[in-house]
Amino acid sequence: MKHSEKFLDGIGQEIKEILYGYLKAESITGSRAERDAEQYFVSFFKKQPYWQKNPDYVGSFPISGDPYGRSAAFAMVRGTGRDTIVFVHHNDVVTTEDYKLLRGLAFSPDELEQGLWQTKDTLPGDIRADLESGCYVFGRGACDMKGGASIQMALLRRYGQTALENPGALTGTLIVLAVPDEENLSAGMRAGAVLLARLKQKYNLNFRLTVNTEPQFGSAAEDGVFSIGSAGKMMPFFHVRGVLAHAGNPFEGINSLGIMSELVRRTELNPEFSDVVKGELSPAPTWLCLKDRKLQYDVSLPVTSVGYISVITFSQTPDTILSKIRAICEDTMNAVLKQTGERYAAYRAKNGLAPETLPWEGKVMTFGELYQEALQLRGEAFRTGYAARLLELKKELEEDRIALADCNFALVDYIYNYIDDLSPRIVYGLMPPYYPNVCNDFLPGLADDVRRLPDALIRFAADQWNQKYDTEYYYPGISDLSYTSISHGSEILQALESSMPLFGHIYDIPVREIEEISMPCINIGPRGKDVHKVGERVLKEDLYERIPRLTQYAIEQILP
Repeated sequence: MKHSEKFLDGIGQEIKEILYGYLKAESITGSRAERDAEQYFVSFFKKQPYWQKNPDYVGSFPISGDPYGRSAAFAMVRGTGRDTIVFVHHNDVVTTEDYKLLRGLAFSPDELEQGLWQTKDTLPGDIRADLESGCYVFGRGACDMKGGASIQMALLRRYGQTALENPGALTGTLIVLAVPDEENLSAGMRAGAVLLARLKQKYNLNFRLTVNTEPQFGSAAEDGVFSIGSAGKMMPFFHVRGVLAHAGNPFEGINSLGIMSELVRRTELNPEFSDVVKGELSPAPTWLCLKDRKLQYDVSLPVTSVGYISVITFSQTPDTILSKIRAICEDTMNAVLKQTGERYAAYRAKNGLAPETLPWEGKVMTFGELYQEALQLRGEAFRTGYAARLLELKKELEEDRIALADCNFALVDYIYNYIDDLSPRIVYGLMPPYYPNVCNDFLPGLADDVRRLPDALIRFAADQWNQKYDTEYYYPGISDLSYTSISHGSEILQALESSMPLFGHIYDIPVREIEEISMPCINIGPRGKDVHKVGERVLKEDLYERIPRLTQYAIEQILP
């Protein structure tokens, strides 16, 4: 698939035109507007001569049961051989409230730039300097990640034109996969894995590589980076139940907030949850939600508290994380009950009373263990009631009357209706989303051309622009690359089924299809800054010149 330099002549202007059109599809994540981006993508290719001649090579794949009617979309150029490169990008973007009075311009780069100029004296210094430099495209989604998406689309259109003019020139197949929902639960990429598995079977494809164009974070003066993997993510949840009592007699009960506070203290930023792989360190864990389950004020101890924590992984599996969680939960429960007893004794001593032993014995268990306890106690009555409650919650979720996390905690609350033993407990498990960690270096049988690709790209960048690039093993932000391969699939599936209340009902991962399409990956993206912020911007030099050429060069290394 080697082409002359003329193959890319004028591609920068083409990328700009595609990007400006793509941005006009205001595809805020978690909304029906995401379908506008899908329609833009599909209609763009359907207008091109290659896809008018080959209409089956472009289309949409609906996300099963999606409340917004969203789809993954694809466009494909077929070559003479089975070897295939898959390009993937997400076309959803985050909300625009932070633009304030400029909110109406957030999806129009030229108009937004004019608006920013009018307020530039109020902008932070780095944004003002980049605005004055003229080196960046500003706008919601310009960096994350419709800029990179537009590069993929422009390149595929050119390869389509080549295939039309000289079919024998292309030795392999190229697919661009455009997915919604990456900023939320990656429902688009999870459906995309199923779509890719079907395309692989239908056209007898051999998937060699996935290329993503997620942005790098940095300025023109900083080194670039290629990522040959993507970090994983888990969301351990905690459902803590204390013992009800009046606040005037707190030693008659156990405050769930006391137990939960100790859990937070023992887990927040705890480095035991971080991985070190090949000199790279995953971020420390941090809590994203913490609250009691009281619906209104009363003078009782909060009997239930809930929360969840974000854990970024490079190599750890759910079983690894859950075993660490269990040990911390057991230590927490023992420590809180011990301290409560000591404080009760000290409290009585203040009035000259003899110490008394409190009756509480705490329990720690997984969600699956709590479910089994209720099933053994109540049998079919519990099973039927639980299934009905699941359906109710699914409907509430589809109608936006409840959040996903609250669905998770509501199921645990429901199980307690069938539990006789109301001793203080910590119930833990996982809630959506789950992102597997992936890295080429851990894939068995990695082909030499894929292994050598980062070094080849580094040399190419140095030769072409005297630009320094490095290789990192994990893309630091969560990305859809997590669903391009999977290790320990059966083990992960078993862990999710036993620890995630919503798994298989409201949330799912197509483990079998991911195993079927399993392939190495690389991220080759443009540099940018301030994603998800009012200063979101992407470097023009990367967007219009360097990343298109690096990407084409990568194609030529894998599909010569």
